[in-house]
Amino acid sequence: MKFRFAKIEPFPGCSAGDWNSWTWQFRNGLSSYEDFARHFQLSEAETIGLKSASQAFQVRSTPYYVALAGRENVMDPIRRMILPTASELNGRGQQVSDPLGERQHSPRERLIHRYPDRVLFLVTDQCSLYCRYCLRKHFTGQDQAFVGSQVYEEALKYLRGARGVREVILSGGDPLTLSDGRLERVLSDLRAIEHVEIIRIGSRIPVVCPMRLTPELIQLFQKFKPVYFMTHFNHPRELSFEAAAALENLVDHGVPVFNQMVLLNGINNHPAVVQALSRRLLYLRVKPYYMFQCDPSEGSEHFRTSVEESMAIQRELWGRLSGLAMPNLSLDIPGGGGKVGVVPDFSVGGREGEREYQGWDGVRGVYLAPALEQKRLPPDVNEYLPEWEEIKNQGYGR
Repeated sequence: MKFRFAKIEPFPGCSAGDWNSWTWQFRNGLSSYEDFARHFQLSEAETIGLKSASQAFQVRSTPYYVALAGRENVMDPIRRMILPTASELNGRGQQVSDPLGERQHSPRERLIHRYPDRVLFLVTDQCSLYCRYCLRKHFTGQDQAFVGSQVYEEALKYLRGARGVREVILSGGDPLTLSDGRLERVLSDLRAIEHVEIIRIGSRIPVVCPMRLTPELIQLFQKFKPVYFMTHFNHPRELSFEAAAALENLVDHGVPVFNQMVLLNGINNHPAVVQALSRRLLYLRVKPYYMFQCDPSEGSEHFRTSVEESMAIQRELWGRLSGLAMPNLSLDIPGGGGKVGVVPDFSVGGREGEREYQGWDGVRGVYLAPALEQKRLPPDVNEYLPEWEEIKNQGYGR
């Protein structure tokens, strides 16, 4: 079966040339009450959100992404990710400004070193869409743009000295709001650090402005390979013809692409929606990688699902969805504990030396442990131990 991806029509009066220009999309982003009132029949809750909640966390969207959303239906999934509502002003539940505890793992300004072998580099605080459930509201949207020269050099100095770091993840904000020239500088500087093996880019641009993925930009990714691209589709309708073409262009040119979705109440919290998104992504050769719990950032309580609901969704998909299409359910421990995987428990009993399991379709079986005398280490393990120790002992605060 081949999926059909809808082509998005430009705003009335906008030429195809302008509409397909990423610079035009950025320059003409919607950010005010008046902007959104021209394109949506706003509800009372949305009006309150635009006039009040936007003061705490700014509102912005590309024209392209607005065109994906329903004009009249206030419960439209895409619309709910764009527009603030009065619910953001409700302070109930668990809401914190830094839910991942990133500040305590920041050895230098704009760097987050939570895990031994990888560092997050916040190269910009700007996005072309400010998702209403954003986990980094304490940093994003403060109009600081590209990292300053002194801060940038200090970050590079730290990365050069952190020899256990094998991977640098460019994030923000959205790195692809930067110009090609600035991105080339960052990629070139990181690739010059001998122990950095992998560069990863986290971006929602393929979702909200796929025309940004120009041939020139993709050539940059090829030039500094291996560059892994992590995108962030939450709903099947975000996969338009334009988005699908951008993703395929990345993969066709040797850039591996992974997707990280967030489970959001009233938007995608049903196995039918998750499987539809996952299968369409896989068809485009994009690996569904993570299915995250929504982090308890300020103003996001109404978006969050319970862990029990999320596990029920995952269990329903288990066995009915190809392992290639199955995203890993995960949550970040509030306060800086890092990611933990959440996996259905199929164990139904057992005793010493054996475990009994029941699969997704009810079939049971016993798995026997091997005899203890069979255990032996790989004969060449010492060859790899120095590298392992270098990574294991690295990390901010270690």
